[in-house]
Amino acid sequence: MSANSIAAPRSGKVKYNRNKGSGSNFEMAAWLFMRLSGVVLVVLIFGHLFVNLMVGDGIHAIDFGFVAGKWASPFWQVWDLAMLWLAILHGTNGVRTIINDYAERDGTRMTLKTVLYIASAVIIVLGTLVIFTFDPCPLDASGVPLPGGFCQAP
Repeated sequence: MSANSIAAPRSGKVKYNRNKGSGSNFEMAAWLFMRLSGVVLVVLIFGHLFVNLMVGDGIHAIDFGFVAGKWASPFWQVWDLAMLWLAILHGTNGVRTIINDYAERDGTRMTLKTVLYIASAVIIVLGTLVIFTFDPCPLDASGVPLPGGFCQAP
């Protein structure tokens, strides 16, 4: 194989050319988001690990009551919500980039990204609901705490 038989990069003779952008700055914003969200995630995750593993009894204190106590505070709800949203959006953006790089056919690319966006939206919605609707003392129909739960009947 001679050097003359290989198509020059960006000569238009390569097998796959990605569609040119519309001139928007979406990819630049996505690139910047990855860098900024990565820095914020490092702070959120190490803060989370420090509080959960180093403060108090460490890993031995983590149980249902520990989570219930943390999520009783709006501060920790917002902290965990920010960590959830940033992690999912950061990961989704990374996988979107991989799909754009490796899926050659437009239909395949669109299908993969649609599945990715739906899965990400479902996880964000369910995670947000869990954080804000968490009830450490669920009651039965008569208003009595369920047996075997965290809370005891008065």
